[in-house]
Amino acid sequence: MRPTLTHVALHAPDLDACVEFYRRFCGMQVFHERIGKGARIVWMAEPGREHEFVFVLMPGGHLRNLAENDYSHFGFALQSRKQVDAIAAEARAADCLIWEPRDEPYPVGYYCGLRDPAGNYVEFSYGQPLGPGSENMPQA
Repeated sequence: MRPTLTHVALHAPDLDACVEFYRRFCGMQVFHERIGKGARIVWMAEPGREHEFVFVLMPGGHLRNLAENDYSHFGFALQSRKQVDAIAAEARAADCLIWEPRDEPYPVGYYCGLRDPAGNYVEFSYGQPLGPGSENMPQA
């Protein structure tokens, strides 16, 4: 049997702010909450993917202070360039946009980047050979 990636567990200095960020910008939903080791633990997933891949958010930890040119991130695929631009506009208004929308050669595509309340970077892209619609994209 080969291993299957199922989740990423993250500490969040402000748990509620992180839950709201992933709900608002990523369309993720809380589908499980529990008390573990004396603290509230939240499981979030994209609707319909609760048994495939989840974020486990736990209170605590330290704010991540990533440099603007640090490209460590979580990546979410979107259906169009227009959706990338819309997320960027909303993030700009919320003061969490870190990478303005930009085009990069295949396989990177068109993307923007946001900073979550814990300091993690989150990329929203269109045109990568990953995610919804990628099976219809030409391969380079």
